[in-house]
Amino acid sequence: MKKQPANPFILALTARNLTVEIHKHSAYQIVLSNDYPFTSTISGELCKNIYGFLIKPHVAHLCTAEQGTLSVLNIEPYSSIGLELARSFASNQDYIIFNSRTEIDAFFKMGTNHFDINTVISALLSKVPTIQYDERVTTMVEFIRSNFFERDINPQTFADLVFLSPSRLASLFKEQTGSSLSKYLLWTRLRQAIYVTLSEKDKGLTDIAYDTGFYDLPQLNKYMHEMFGMPPIALKHNSDLIQVY
Repeated sequence: MKKQPANPFILALTARNLTVEIHKHSAYQIVLSNDYPFTSTISGELCKNIYGFLIKPHVAHLCTAEQGTLSVLNIEPYSSIGLELARSFASNQDYIIFNSRTEIDAFFKMGTNHFDINTVISALLSKVPTIQYDERVTTMVEFIRSNFFERDINPQTFADLVFLSPSRLASLFKEQTGSSLSKYLLWTRLRQAIYVTLSEKDKGLTDIAYDTGFYDLPQLNKYMHEMFGMPPIALKHNSDLIQVY
C-alpha cells in the first residue's frame, strides 16, 4: 500500500520596509513587491527598481525596500516545488529578475496582471507532480510532523519505526523525496518555529526554540540565518505570516 506525499514546503510571509545585509541561504527564494519597486544586489550585480526575483540557494544577495511591503516565499530546495523551480534556470544562471508585473505574470502563468501573492502560491502548487510514496516514507514523514520537538530523534529512531537499517531507509527517503531525513527534520522544525514566532508574537524566542526541537536560541538563530538570511528576532518585528505549507 502506498500513500500520497506530504505537503510542499513553502514558507510565505510579508516583510515591511525591509533592509537585509548581504547573506546567502539554503532555500530557493521568491521575493515580489506588493506595491513599490525595490533594489537588490545579487552576486555583486546591482538591480534597481525591480518588482521581484527568484534566486537559487547559496547565492549571495541583499535587499532594500525602504517603502512598501514585499512578499517573500522561501522554498525548501529538496521539495517537489524546489526541484521544479530548479528547471526554471538556464545553464549557469543563479537568479531571475522580474522588472515588471507583466514579467511576474508571464513567469508564473497567472493569467492576470493584478498581483496577488496567493495566486502566485496557487500557481506554484499547481506544478507539484502527483507522486505515490512508499508507505514507509510516509510513516517517517508523519512521525517527524508529530514529534519534531523531540531532541533525541536520530537515524536509529527511524530504523526502529519502519524496520529498515539506517542506511537503507536514508537511501529510500532521499530517493523518493530528494531530501535527506536530517534536512527534512530541520525544515519542519524551522517552519514551526517561524509559524509560532509570527502567530504568537508575545511568546519568547528562547521558549520557541526549545518547544520546536532546538537545544537553545543560539542554535535556532544559526539555522534560521542559514536558511532565511535573518534571525528570528528580525522576522518577529518586521514580518507577518501569510501561510506555511
